[in-house]
Amino acid sequence: MKKIILSIDGMTCSACSSGLEKYLRKQKGVITANVNLVLAQALIEYEDDLTVEELEKFVKEAGFISLGIYEEGKLEGKKKDSKKNLIIFGVITFLLFYISMAPMIHLPAIPYLEGHSKNYVVALFLLLIPILFYGRDIFTSGIKNLIHRSPNMDTLVTLGVLASFSYSFIEMILMLLDKISVGHLYFESCGMIIFFIKLGRFIDHHSKEKTKDALKELVQITPTKALLKKDNKEIEVTIDEVSVDDILIAKPGMKIAVDGVITSGESHLEESFITGESIPVKKGIGENVIAGSINVDGYIEYKALKIGKNSMISEIVKLVVEATNTKAPIERLADKVSSYFVPTIMVIALLTFFGYFLLGNSLEESIVSFVTVLVVACPCALGLATPLAIVVSEGHCAQNGILVKNSEVLENASKIDTICFDKTGTLTYGNLKVSKIYSDKEETKLMTIMASMEAKSTHPIAKAFLDYASEKSLVLKEVSNFQNMAGIGLKATIDKKEFIVGNNKIFKEFSIDNPYLKEEKELTNLANSLVYVIENKKCIALIGVKDIVRENAKEVINTLKNNGKEIIILTGDNEVTAAIIAETLGIKKIIANVLPKEKANVIKGLLKENKRVMMVGDGINDAISLATASIGVSMNGGTDIAADSSDVILMHDNLEKISKLLTISKKTLKIIKQNLFWAFFYNACMIPLAIGLLKPLGIFINPMVASLAMTLSSLTVVFNSLRIKK
Repeated sequence: MKKIILSIDGMTCSACSSGLEKYLRKQKGVITANVNLVLAQALIEYEDDLTVEELEKFVKEAGFISLGIYEEGKLEGKKKDSKKNLIIFGVITFLLFYISMAPMIHLPAIPYLEGHSKNYVVALFLLLIPILFYGRDIFTSGIKNLIHRSPNMDTLVTLGVLASFSYSFIEMILMLLDKISVGHLYFESCGMIIFFIKLGRFIDHHSKEKTKDALKELVQITPTKALLKKDNKEIEVTIDEVSVDDILIAKPGMKIAVDGVITSGESHLEESFITGESIPVKKGIGENVIAGSINVDGYIEYKALKIGKNSMISEIVKLVVEATNTKAPIERLADKVSSYFVPTIMVIALLTFFGYFLLGNSLEESIVSFVTVLVVACPCALGLATPLAIVVSEGHCAQNGILVKNSEVLENASKIDTICFDKTGTLTYGNLKVSKIYSDKEETKLMTIMASMEAKSTHPIAKAFLDYASEKSLVLKEVSNFQNMAGIGLKATIDKKEFIVGNNKIFKEFSIDNPYLKEEKELTNLANSLVYVIENKKCIALIGVKDIVRENAKEVINTLKNNGKEIIILTGDNEVTAAIIAETLGIKKIIANVLPKEKANVIKGLLKENKRVMMVGDGINDAISLATASIGVSMNGGTDIAADSSDVILMHDNLEKISKLLTISKKTLKIIKQNLFWAFFYNACMIPLAIGLLKPLGIFINPMVASLAMTLSSLTVVFNSLRIKK
């Protein structure tokens, strides 16, 4: 068995991707196929005896174009001015509707149209033509899916629009030839159907478009150049010029160019984008470094081990692409029913036509009855049922600080039963903060001294004190005789007093007693980094520094648990730290020390158990698992890659919005089902009238009444969807 990802051109809507997917799966030798509309890719698993050329031939037979095998970093798609088009055709649709409805509801008429039937009908026709051109992708898709025996929403829309247009066109010709004085026209119905469908697709497409940017940014994490050591000289080269076993240099502030192993020196390395660790890791000779990590404060030399497609970042790119392509597409209720609905309506319409004609009715009356059935069954309400509810819900979510990028989320979030939280930056703030201070000295004066000294330091812990000073608007003091004592801490003079800050090695180094042994143990058990403050050789303070839990995290977790959700901490951080956070929040299940690929595997395992999994994270290390989960949720304060790989972004880093999202989703799904019910109920009631089964009782409808009824059914769906805001 082989696996390949083909780049596809020519897909314009979900109907295209589903049609291609079904066609590929029917071919001999194709084991499975998953088509991704957003990335314009097809992930195909196939037998060894098939060739890539044959797979591309299948794609062509389905009506699309294969652009070849997907290559990392080449994700540029066609940029279309869809927003401008939507506005332009929205104006045209409004004019079409106004001209058509103005005489009926006594609105001011447009000059040269009122009382001029030929001008009136020609104006409607000319306005509809560009709208038909605008919706050509719907017609193409509808016909393709009908040919492949998989009719869907596009097929319904195509048949309804063509039936209405054909009848209206004939009526227009008869009016222009003076064969009839008044014709029954449905041009405005055709235009409105097309515009609303395109509006729904525009919103859905716009929310998904940034997914491509996630992969581009992943590739850009690694630098484009490296510092090569050759013949004891430093030479700047491009990444492409680096070979395995080359010795490279990383100075403070530089990014590691390729995966490798340190051969000289030591430094703190910022690897949170891979491991999720909030504190830079100290590494020395013999330890591995990862491409894209940042050298914080030391000089190191490292040997190149993995370059290009073999690096960890490249592997993450590949896994995100595959995870995105294999995510199961949602099966909309309307699409399931449409495969039966379309042929059924066609058969009913044809039977009505032949029934009337064979019973002695005129050809004109038979055609009118045939068109009435098709018009009254036109799937306008059915087509609006889901997109309108989604549009309203997405707007409601945005007002609540929840950015939903994938409309399927609003249908699926209510079904979530398991929520996996990353720890660092998600359940916690993601950076070091001062958590506890033990001292008899006034806090403001103590922290002013600490911030003044740490301002001279490059150690990662220094930021916690500088952030504290910034929040409290502390004014830093002048520091003299500053000394950085490697492995111990800092020494300086402030206000003519000697201060030393650092770890517990201070006590042995300067023969000073430690009065905070009890407090030291307490802070250590809570995963704090310890900082002691010595004033004139007397210990005056012990300060705990750590990544602390978000303010409302515990309440959110309790709410989710009370609603029956299983909560899991899934983190690359160490188990001890994760356990402390879990105990604080009342979370029982912890999976720690996992790399990005392992996180994704955990998610896959849960999905195999038929669980609906939501992953909440903020770092690049969460990108794969966010894409793999049923729903991926990222914090706005996290990395761009995590945000672009997710389905939902919490704009204010407020975990309470997760519960809000689940509530909105539940209501949205309920509204969608109600919309679909009313759409089908309308057809169940109106089709018998269109056939003429109640004519003996004097109850019947013509195409004009059918068009009005269809409009009313659409309005029912619109107003029902607006209830989501309440």
